[in-house]
Amino acid sequence: MKIIILGAGQVGATLAENLASESNDITVVDIDRFRLRALQDRLDIRTVHGHASYPEVLANAGGMDADMLIAVTNSDETNMVACQISGALFRTPTKIARVRSPSYDHLDTHSNTPLFGAKGAFSIDQIIRPEQLVTEAIFRLIQQPGALQVMDFAGGLVQLVAVRAYPGGALVGRELRDLRQDLPDVDTRVAAIFRRDRPIIPRGDTIIEANDEVFFLAARKHIRAVMSELQKLEQPYRRILIAGGGNIGARLASAIENQYRVKLIERGASRCRELSELLGKTVVLQGDASDKDLLTEERIDEVDVFCAVTNSDEANIMSSMLAKRLGARKVMTLINNAAYVDLVQDGLVDIAISPEQATIGSLLQLVRRGSVHAAHSLRRGAAEAIEAIAHGDMRSSRVVGRTIGDVDLPSGTTIGAIVRNQDEVLIAHDHIVIQHEDHVILFLTDKRRIPEVERLFSVAATFL
Repeated sequence: MKIIILGAGQVGATLAENLASESNDITVVDIDRFRLRALQDRLDIRTVHGHASYPEVLANAGGMDADMLIAVTNSDETNMVACQISGALFRTPTKIARVRSPSYDHLDTHSNTPLFGAKGAFSIDQIIRPEQLVTEAIFRLIQQPGALQVMDFAGGLVQLVAVRAYPGGALVGRELRDLRQDLPDVDTRVAAIFRRDRPIIPRGDTIIEANDEVFFLAARKHIRAVMSELQKLEQPYRRILIAGGGNIGARLASAIENQYRVKLIERGASRCRELSELLGKTVVLQGDASDKDLLTEERIDEVDVFCAVTNSDEANIMSSMLAKRLGARKVMTLINNAAYVDLVQDGLVDIAISPEQATIGSLLQLVRRGSVHAAHSLRRGAAEAIEAIAHGDMRSSRVVGRTIGDVDLPSGTTIGAIVRNQDEVLIAHDHIVIQHEDHVILFLTDKRRIPEVERLFSVAATFL
């Protein structure tokens, strides 16, 4: 496809890198010449310098024959206007915009019409909301204590969970096939194992070692049972302390305050007053989350999860390190700078949360071809999980009517589960036959194989 990406920041640059490696024709637009030059030095892409919403700039970027426009600049308004102009002047088929501000979430209160979409004020086909995506990612981690990453498929019926194997887990030091013996009533599939950052395709005789990062698929109700095989099962979380009362902190508190005991620390007095009115059960505290006396006074040693989500990476990291040292059971830290992630996950914090990766996964879902319904970026972009829909019959499809064992999968790719008729979860086994309209969940340890998977699920012209 011919794709124009507006914005060469972290999200735009990462997206360009992902899509350029898959033989797409990519053009990136930005007002920063240095960013564009750095991108062009390492990627086979075209760059255009200029303001992303100017008609002449969009025309120079190839707007006349672009298949897709993805607007991910730092300005919501620039993204929205660029999509509107691209639709009006160039009839661009697909327009995607990143919109951060929650002020754009609602319908027009007077006319009850949406802002976005075919009938909206702005001709935007898809909206990406980073704060909402990050909030959902943190919420899933809180719901599954001990998990490193949790991804929903088929509306949450199936979850792909990453967990670290520790001594004390029943399966650690044993062969993977013993999992069925330990959990005879639980159907699960280990999709991949990363050992010392290298992928291992799991087999029945694979021995699980301590510190392995294990990705497994199971129905939501079976997740904790499988996790207990890989580490000592953590008790459910009860007390949550959120550092930062911005969009993410407020969204998170609102999402969890009816299920957990939540406190939120915010520095600004006026914002504290707003949050007190907005939130029903959350205790809002004015102060600095890196204030040792405040954390001690709020009994940080009894907190199950300390979640730092301010706009400053440095403030998040420092407050998380302090909370961990003072006895917080688990610390989750929002980090925008990718260079910090490896540094802090070496024991300084428990889980580093990347808004960039959450946003990239959602964008990839919209860009992927071959009936891809969902996509999740894993291990900071090194791997990917895909939910693809099988269409056609044995004549028009390479997968429909064939058993999982007979499907010619690209190297490093495994099928983890199938969701049938929207409510039936089938964990993948070689004898299962893939049917028309099945949702097939795949795990790829090598992202370069994604075009092959897309072709695998594409339908021949003979299918009607």
